[in-house]
Amino acid sequence: MMYRILFLVITMSLTLISCKKKEYQLGADLVDQSSLLDGTSVDTFDILSYTIIEDSVISDNASNVLLGSYNDPLFGAFSSSFYTQLRLASADPNFADPSTIVIDSFVIGLEYLGYYGELDDQTVEVYQLDESLSIDSTYYSFNTLSYNGINLVPAEHAVITPKPSDPTVIGEDSLASQLRIYLDTNLARTLINEATDESSTVFSSNESFLEYFKGLYITTNNSMQMQGEGAAFYFDINDPSSKATIYFHEDTVARTYDLIINSECADFTNIQVDNSGTMVDQVIQDSTLGNNNFYAQAFNTRAALSIPGLQNLPENIVVHRADLELPVQFQTGYKYRPGVNISVATRADSASSDLVNVGVFGVYDDFNKRFNINIREYTQAIVNKTLPLTEIVVSPLYFINSAERIVFNGKNTINKEKPRLVLTYTSY
Repeated sequence: MMYRILFLVITMSLTLISCKKKEYQLGADLVDQSSLLDGTSVDTFDILSYTIIEDSVISDNASNVLLGSYNDPLFGAFSSSFYTQLRLASADPNFADPSTIVIDSFVIGLEYLGYYGELDDQTVEVYQLDESLSIDSTYYSFNTLSYNGINLVPAEHAVITPKPSDPTVIGEDSLASQLRIYLDTNLARTLINEATDESSTVFSSNESFLEYFKGLYITTNNSMQMQGEGAAFYFDINDPSSKATIYFHEDTVARTYDLIINSECADFTNIQVDNSGTMVDQVIQDSTLGNNNFYAQAFNTRAALSIPGLQNLPENIVVHRADLELPVQFQTGYKYRPGVNISVATRADSASSDLVNVGVFGVYDDFNKRFNINIREYTQAIVNKTLPLTEIVVSPLYFINSAERIVFNGKNTINKEKPRLVLTYTSY
C-alpha cells in the first residue's frame, strides 16, 4: 500500500460522517491528578468483541473519491465507482469552424492520492449520466444514478495498468501521477458542435451546461478478478489537474479545451462490498463469533467492544490511565495493511444509532502488531455517570476515503495476543 500523502486534516472529522456530531464533556469533574502519587492497576477486564454493519455512509463531496476493485481473501469483493459533474472552464468558448477542427483525443485525468491492494490491470468504463447531480443533495455510498449505457471508453483503451508512483508526462510537462482515461472522440465532436451552434445556449453558463451534460459515471469492470488481485485507488478530483480535456487542432494550431472538476461539482463514491460466505459475514450474523476475530472495513463494517466490568468500578476513583490494546492479524509487507490510526467512538445511549467521537485515535504499533488507545476520559465519564456504558466502536480513520480493512484478535483467538485493558486509578 502506498500513500502520497495522509489525506487532508479535515478528513479526520469525516470518519464518522454517517453519524450525527455531538459533543460530550468526557472526564468532567476530575480530581487534580498531580496530587495523586500512588495508583492501583488492573488488567483482568473481560472484553467482548463483535462486528457491526454500517448501512448509511454519506459519501458525497469528500476529500477524495475511490475507483477500482479488489478481491479480498478474507473480506470478499470490494468495488468502488464514482459519479461527478463536469463544469465549464470558460463560458462561450471560441472554437473555429468545426469543419477545420481535427480532434486528437479526449482524456480524463485523475490525480492519484494512493491505493489499497495490488497494482493489477483494471478495466475502466465511463458513462454519461441521464440523471442530474445536485451539490445540495446528500448521497450515500449505496446510491446510484441512471446513465445511458453507452461505454465511452474505446476497447483499445479500456484495460489500464495503474502506475500511481510514476510521474505523468503531458507534452513537455512532468506532472504528479495521474490515471489517464481516454474517451470516445465522438463525444468531444458533439460538444464542439454544440458550442459552435449559434442557436444553442448550452455553453453560455454552467447552469445551462449541467442541464445538457449532467455528468459522468466512472467505474471498473473486473469480473474475472481472482482472490488477492486488484486494488481501490484514491483520487483528488478537486486538484486542478483532475479534469476532462479535449485535445484538438484548428488547421495546424494545437489547442485544448477543459471541462473541470472542482469543489463546486457534486460528486459521490459508490461502494459495493460482497462479504457473503466470509468470516466477516458469519460474525455479523452471530456476534459471539467476534470473540475469536472481529473486523472493520472502510464504508462497510465497524469493530465493536463491550467491557461490562467498567460499570462495576467504584465511584470514588480517579482514572490515571486506561490503555486499551487491540492486537491485529497482519504480517509486515502484506498488501492489506491496517492504517496508521483508527477512530474511536461510542453511543450516547444504548438506544441510539448515533456515534459520538470520544476525542482520541488509536495508534498502530507495527512492532507489536496492535492498536493502542487511551480511553481514560471515556472510562472516567462512565465512573462519573456522565456517560452510560455502551459499546466502543473502532473504524479505519479514513472511513469514507479509503478501502482499508483490519482483522482484530478477540479474547478467544488462537493467536497469542488478545485484547486487553490496563486500568490505573486512585481512590479518594
